[in-house]
Amino acid sequence: MSTTPHPTTTPLRLAVIVGSTRDGRFGPTVADWFTTLAERHTAFTVDVIDVAGLELPAAHPDWGTERTPALTALAERVDAADAYVVVTPEYNHSFPAALKHFIDLHRTEWEAKPVGFVSYGGVGGGLRAVEQLRLVFAELHCATVRDGVSFHGAWDDFGADGRAHEQDGAAGAAKVMLDQLAWWAKALRTARTENPYR
Repeated sequence: MSTTPHPTTTPLRLAVIVGSTRDGRFGPTVADWFTTLAERHTAFTVDVIDVAGLELPAAHPDWGTERTPALTALAERVDAADAYVVVTPEYNHSFPAALKHFIDLHRTEWEAKPVGFVSYGGVGGGLRAVEQLRLVFAELHCATVRDGVSFHGAWDDFGADGRAHEQDGAAGAAKVMLDQLAWWAKALRTARTENPYR
């Protein structure tokens, strides 16, 4: 499928993917904070895809199996994005299984698009999860941007109002990443328009 928009006249679409599905998860707090910043960025319109709210099949469908209407609609949302930001915790030095399942349900939708990461956790700040996700997205023909946002001891980095403490520099790091995503998203969308990836 292809929903590639015009490279210069259509706003860039950013899909923010919330990867945690566990009870009592902290992910929505981090994702809401980041989404607010992303919506202020003049380059993007934002679509939040929360994996916890999706009805995904328990097993990966066999190759060639026709998608259900729900999975078709989800694939169209993934395909419509010009860039992605994955919000992920770190579980046992890796990222959540539900997030991997969501990623694996799509393939060509990801191709030739940039991906950024917002991670959170304890001492590691989710960085080991991000390094593994970089390998996954490289296999899916994505370009991962260098800079990201990482919350070490995330539960202490946010106030009761859900805002990150500004002294941590998180908002500045998010802007750097969004600027990089905007550059790559525009460049790759132009390239896909002028010369389809496949």
